[in-house]
Amino acid sequence: MPKLYLIPNLLSESPWQDVLPAGIDTLLTNLSHFIVEDVRNARRFLKKVNPEIAIDSLTFYELNKFTTEEQKASMVGVLEKGSDAGLLTEAGCPGVADPGADIVRMAHQRNITVKPLTGPSSVLLALMASGLNGQHFVFTGYLPVKQDERIKRIRQLEKAAITEKETQIFIETPYRNNPLVADLLKTCQPSTLLCIAVELTSENEFIRTQSIGDWKNKVPDLDKKPAIFLLGVS
Repeated sequence: MPKLYLIPNLLSESPWQDVLPAGIDTLLTNLSHFIVEDVRNARRFLKKVNPEIAIDSLTFYELNKFTTEEQKASMVGVLEKGSDAGLLTEAGCPGVADPGADIVRMAHQRNITVKPLTGPSSVLLALMASGLNGQHFVFTGYLPVKQDERIKRIRQLEKAAITEKETQIFIETPYRNNPLVADLLKTCQPSTLLCIAVELTSENEFIRTQSIGDWKNKVPDLDKKPAIFLLGVS
């Protein structure tokens, strides 16, 4: 029975042995088909985990927002023909904030075994370290780019956090982090809690939860740094 392995990727330049499961280097050597977001980055990751891997002998299928349903079906068709394959995300865990979920769903529809591997998830790591409600939370993904729409969405998230006691988790493109934080500080109530988790698993990791009022006293420069944000209440 062929298997679709969900392969986690690193969140930072930290040694892979610190965050990925033991034996993943051997597993990768046994796979010859990989579904990835970016072939160049995937090749670099595989070589980092196992320098002995024969990269040029592997077959890569690129999966992104431009991939058609027919192309996705063709990728899953490789498994139907009897070959195992690895689904590799750009960072973190496949299927979470990346297009891999479509491939996983198709695999289930075709009775293909799906095998998730343990690895770092910025969503869960940030939630674990935030001190906010970990039993009732929502991952929203990216907020709107336009400022007026973003502020409207922030108000909605804060309302849900307060009325439902529901932790709201979201991310932003790194170069828009600072404008997002500025909108959070001017839109949310002073008592609302905000956790900012930056460069998780790296030597520069920064995680702090405090009220909007306290954040106004000193906000770190988050420009071009991978970050994740959480809103909640005490």
